[in-house]
This record gives sequence, structure tokens and C-alpha cells, in this order.
Amino acid sequence: MRPEQLTKFKSQLEAKKHDLIHTIIELEDNGLRSALSNTTGELSTYDNHPADLGSETFERGKDLGLRDNERVLLSSVERALEKIHLGTYGRCDHCGAVIPAERLEALPWATQCIGCQEHFEQTDVTPRPLEEESLEPPFHRSFLDSARFEFVGYDGEDALQDVARYGSSDTPQDIPGSYDYKALFPNSNEHQGIVDLADAIPNEPGSTSRHARKR
Repeated sequence: MRPEQLTKFKSQLEAKKHDLIHTIIELEDNGLRSALSNTTGELSTYDNHPADLGSETFERGKDLGLRDNERVLLSSVERALEKIHLGTYGRCDHCGAVIPAERLEALPWATQCIGCQEHFEQTDVTPRPLEEESLEPPFHRSFLDSARFEFVGYDGEDALQDVARYGSSDTPQDIPGSYDYKALFPNSNEHQGIVDLADAIPNEPGSTSRHARKR
């Protein structure tokens, strides 16, 4: 890398470092250094209703996320400045290949080539626990109408359906496959009160009907 290029990248990195530190200090001075109860004026942060401190909690979480993101970026900038001091700037930390100048123009703090960066970004660094493969969904043990056998008695699914008909906090966007507010529970399109479609045929006068509950 030519000396004039190195000087330009160093100046950009130092300016970026100054901006990041200034942003982090501003975020911390504008509320993050104080307890949530102090910034809201409330006597306690224990709410009696889910919406009491909803907005304040969201804003605090957003500020924390912004600050942490700036800290991660600051670490990358400092790493790039360290590489300039060591004379290794412009080479990939992982494979040692030369990082193209075009990439450094866009991201002066880049410490990996595009190939290595894509490889590490595609790697799931937080895989889900293996136990989740064998865990059953909540209340699944009482949902007896499975693919292995058809249970026509009253089970946990029926209890959930009966309660959900009176309303819940869910909306159609929360339940996959729901098309309106009447379909916000499992198998909402089932024929209620019958076991077979033939049971819904009106009875002839004087005949007896078979009553069963379809679940």
C-alpha cells in the first residue's frame, strides 16, 4: 500500500474513532448513566400494567443497543489503527490475503477480506440448544388428536378453543394461517358439535340423533 493511501486511511480511522467516542458519551450522558426511575420521574419501575413503562423501557433498550453497536464498531476501528502501527494494515486477519483498496475505501476499518467476512457472517455463532429438538410445544401433551391416532374426546385443544372464542390478545398477524379474528385458535375451521359431516344432516321427524363432540 502506498504511503499516501495509508495516511488517508489513518486520518479517516482517527476521525471515525473520535465520532464514535463522542456518540457513546452522548448516549450515556443523556440517560444511560441514570436509573430508569430517575429519568422517568416515577417512584418505582415496577408497573401495574404492561403499558405503564412500555415506551420508556423500549427507549432505554434502543439506547443500549445503539451504544453497544458503537462500541463494537469502535473496537474494529481501534483494531485497524493497531494494524497500521504494526505495519499489517490492508491484510486479512484470517487468511492473510491483501484486502482490495475498494473495500478499504468503503470500510477503512475492515480487517478481513470479503471471502472470509462472508464465511464468518454465514456461520451461526449461537446455535439453538440440542434439547429443543426433543421438547414438545407448550401443552402439547394434552393435544391428543395427533397424526398417529384421531382422538374424538374433549382434550386440551378443545379447552383452548372454548376459551379463545371469548377473545384474546392475539391478532390475525400473530397466528399463522389466520384470516380474521374468529380464527385465532388452533383448528378454528373444525365443525363443532359433530364427529362426522353426516352428523350435521337434519334428522327426519321422529328419528333419534346421535350427539357427539368433534375435536
